[in-house]
Amino acid sequence: MILSIDTTSEFGSIALTAGNALVEEIALHAPEGFGHVLFEHLARLLENNRAAVHQMDCFAAASGPGSFTGVRVGLAAAKGLAEASGKRVVAVSNLRALAWFGTAPLRAAIIDARRGEIYAAVYNSRLEPVMPEVVIKYDDWLPSLPAADCELISTIAAPRTLAAAIGRIAWEDFSAGRSSHPAAIDANYVRRSDAELFWKE
Repeated sequence: MILSIDTTSEFGSIALTAGNALVEEIALHAPEGFGHVLFEHLARLLENNRAAVHQMDCFAAASGPGSFTGVRVGLAAAKGLAEASGKRVVAVSNLRALAWFGTAPLRAAIIDARRGEIYAAVYNSRLEPVMPEVVIKYDDWLPSLPAADCELISTIAAPRTLAAAIGRIAWEDFSAGRSSHPAAIDANYVRRSDAELFWKE
């Protein structure tokens, strides 16, 4: 079983998966952040399914891009639970999770990055990157897409809850030996935070 977490935007989710099967997914909404509510929701999810932290094979979290604080909250929770139970972690890009909902051989995933930009990447049907994750203006990115038919998948068209997709992707990675020690997991911001961008010596 895998316990997966997405807190990268105000609309988050948590899920429990068993292999490729979804056990339960819970949609969350926390406009003021998940730091003070996440663990009570995780406890409810486990209680609902008569499961315990030590029974998990692995933990998974959305690694971004998204809210910098939200990314850190979800990753820290997954890493902490994994560390406490001696288990592994899989970090899954939100763009890759979006691509999971596609059906075409090529899937272009898009997330609003604000400031007139998008986070974007292209994946194949195996969810392997075909074009790297970037932050860019949409009109500048569109001409770079592969000539073959490419399915566009955005947070507008795809389900708002990503935790179940993250859990299923994480199971494939975990089964293939692509999991990590909690200390080795890092965030995937794609671009620097405002604090870094506007820092002046």
